Amino acid sequence: MADPIARANALEGRFLNAEGLTLVRAEPASRLSLRAPNAAVKPLSKALGLALPERSKTSTSQGGRAALWLGPDEWLIIDENRADLVGICAPVTAFHSAVDVSHRNTAVLVSGARVEPVLNAGCPQNLSPEAFPVGACSRTVFGKAEIVLWRTGSKAFRVECWRSFSDYVFMLMEQAARDR
Repeated sequence: MADPIARANALEGRFLNAEGLTLVRAEPASRLSLRAPNAAVKPLSKALGLALPERSKTSTSQGGRAALWLGPDEWLIIDENRADLVGICAPVTAFHSAVDVSHRNTAVLVSGARVEPVLNAGCPQNLSPEAFPVGACSRTVFGKAEIVLWRTGSKAFRVECWRSFSDYVFMLMEQAARDR
């Protein structure tokens, strides 16, 4: 059955390629807000096909699916293949909460030589490679919007945010790119 609600893609057509910086809307993905106690980590990891990270600021990824540690019992799962993540977790009998947030979130891919200073224009976190290496992730803020920041490469980040804040986040990054 087709999706009964046709939603416009957030940030459709938005793109910036400035000197030393590229901003582009990420392709649609499945997203899952996953909460679980320690006892459920192993069976959920097995079901998802990747180990849920158990240390702060860490992530794991495999085959287009990623798990980002957000707290001692909380992860954001992103699947670029748009898999049914709730369905994948449903057979797990260990106590957990799996909520599809695919329509709530969107993402901006930010890359280039100037990525750290541009992101630091709105994010107070230390983004140096020593403090925030490839694979690091955290829930933080950009301007006045809550985001999940994930370093996907030495000069590349994925900025996850709520769709309702995506224009604000994108425009603030555009302005920071022009000001720097």
